Amino acid sequence: MTDTPTTHLRAVPDEDVEPVIPKMVDNPNLPDPKVRSERRKPVLAGWLTNRRDFAATARHTGANLGYAALFHGVRIPVYTARLAARSPRGACQFVASTNRWVWDREAAPLRAFAVRNEDAEEYMRLSSLRAGRVKLRGLVTLVTAVFGLSFALWLYVLAPGFLYSFAAGGVLLLGLGGQQPDEKVIGPAVLKTELQKLTGSIVLRGLDSIGSAKISAAIKKGGDMNGLRFTSEIVRDGPGYRADLDLPYGVTPEDIMEARKPLASGLRRKVGCVWPAPDPSEHEGRLVLWVGDKPMNETTKPAWPLAKSGTVDLFKPVVFGNDQRMRDVTVTLMFAAVVVGSIPRMGKTFLMRLLLLIAALDPRAELHAFDFKGTGDFSALEPVCHRYRAGEEDEDIEYVVQSLRELKDELRRRAKVIKSLPRTRCPESKVTPGLASDKSLGLHPIVVGLDECQVAFEHEKYGQEIEDICTDITKRGPALGMVGMFGTQRPDAKSLPTGISANAVLRFALKVMGQPANDMILGTSMYKAGYRATMFSRSDRGICWMAGEGDDPRIVASAFVDAVAAEAVVARARTAREEYGNITGHATGAGPETSSGMDVLADVLKVVPASEKSVWCERIATRLAELRPDTYTGWKGENVTAALKPWGIKTGQVWGQTDDGAGKNRRGIDRADLTAAITRRDADRAA
Repeated sequence: MTDTPTTHLRAVPDEDVEPVIPKMVDNPNLPDPKVRSERRKPVLAGWLTNRRDFAATARHTGANLGYAALFHGVRIPVYTARLAARSPRGACQFVASTNRWVWDREAAPLRAFAVRNEDAEEYMRLSSLRAGRVKLRGLVTLVTAVFGLSFALWLYVLAPGFLYSFAAGGVLLLGLGGQQPDEKVIGPAVLKTELQKLTGSIVLRGLDSIGSAKISAAIKKGGDMNGLRFTSEIVRDGPGYRADLDLPYGVTPEDIMEARKPLASGLRRKVGCVWPAPDPSEHEGRLVLWVGDKPMNETTKPAWPLAKSGTVDLFKPVVFGNDQRMRDVTVTLMFAAVVVGSIPRMGKTFLMRLLLLIAALDPRAELHAFDFKGTGDFSALEPVCHRYRAGEEDEDIEYVVQSLRELKDELRRRAKVIKSLPRTRCPESKVTPGLASDKSLGLHPIVVGLDECQVAFEHEKYGQEIEDICTDITKRGPALGMVGMFGTQRPDAKSLPTGISANAVLRFALKVMGQPANDMILGTSMYKAGYRATMFSRSDRGICWMAGEGDDPRIVASAFVDAVAAEAVVARARTAREEYGNITGHATGAGPETSSGMDVLADVLKVVPASEKSVWCERIATRLAELRPDTYTGWKGENVTAALKPWGIKTGQVWGQTDDGAGKNRRGIDRADLTAAITRRDADRAA
């Protein structure tokens, strides 16, 4: 067997083919775009031009000065004793220093140097200078001592109290001179602090610690060649510091936002103090790093501006919270659907109630508040609600279904009204502030809030119908003047249908536990982009990512309005609504019709004759089934109770006799309450 020789192939240039010469891509004659981005520095520091920032800075400085004065004031006796104890050492040091000064000891090394070099001329010159200095300084010392003793004797004779004061002052001065460099008598007022003034080196140290190879390489190479540089000085911005810098090429602020914990570790701050963010007014590589003095959940928030006074126009931005720097953050509810999600006990219901309070302060708005948790978190809103329900029982779900059916019909009616309006009044085929204020059109804002909406969507009988109507409100409602709000503690495709989550404009994500829930609330790929509600701790109640108001999501702490404060706001809102003439529905004791074309109040009145002052609910159910079998067959006493409750008719114990003549107490109603409810309803309809 013979070995086959190995053949090595290599490309041989073809002499007939012209070599390809690379073209230059940098044209020296390419014109400059003549576009310059200039950013003028403010004449005054930001904290001087913003009243809230100025107040925060003044409080911070004043608190430190006040604390330092109090700290040192109570220690004056201790300082006095310590200085007196060190005065002998200070006196010895004073005598030694005076002796060195009088005899010109500081020039002794120069004279010794001249002697070692045998420079007679230089030595004689220095000796002559020393003789003059010693003579003058000795005379000054002698005169000072003579006049000092004479002044002391004069004070002792004429005003001995002043002598004691001078002596005490002298002792304290000698004590200050007798301090050791490492053992100061008067120490700093701050007992312990972990905060450092934010500097460029600390910022670079923090960025280097997040583990980004590009950032670390740029820092080692000096930064500028790789694009990493500070674009302005680090400044004080509210209760913290702000640093603006360009990141290395290819690095975005989202990369930094994903690594807040390592960044906080490098800055030696709590993670709640560190808030990196992009700058929407600049390029994609600009980072705005804000570092607070305290975590956001520990910083005192300003009061909600609408807590004590004011009304709202839902078509305009309204303050509802604050950002990390305690600046006001606004939200515009009209033309948007709202999704609020979080795990339990993180402030989701408080946020929804706050948004409903904002709607209540617009006298034109019609409120529908449904609390499927059943704890009455929205109960403060009852006096201004057109429809209100708290609970998850079958009768509660039926009430909500009937209310949503009304809204479905209202959507159709509004679409027809807008279609019929001339283009001059409705140029964009949607509700405008002017149309909403025209009572004759009935296009006032309608705000619907469903807390724990997953309970309704997952209902066995009515879940699909509720989902369809709510999806319709989410899609068509904004243009027709309806705002849908949906809150859930379990954001998934079943509890928050994709038809709602995909079309909601405003999204609020408080703490969640994973990426699916995060993206279900904020939108697809938000977790990957660095907007992660998983980073909040259990103590970050009321703090959320808000998306939809502006180009990028932002961190917001909603204003804290408890139940007592909410009732005060609602009382003010009801007064404004009474003046405007907008007290309807549940606020007047009226509820939705239980079925199309059915008047349950009139039917109950027919089966309860005037001779009966009170009657059992179960007996009313039997009579209703005989009156209208197609409608009331299968009704029981609890069905009657649920149907009459929205009209303000309460049940109680009623004495009656059974068919066998035995007397018993059972749940029933008074006929007088029934007639009063009908009178109220008819009056409201007439109005």
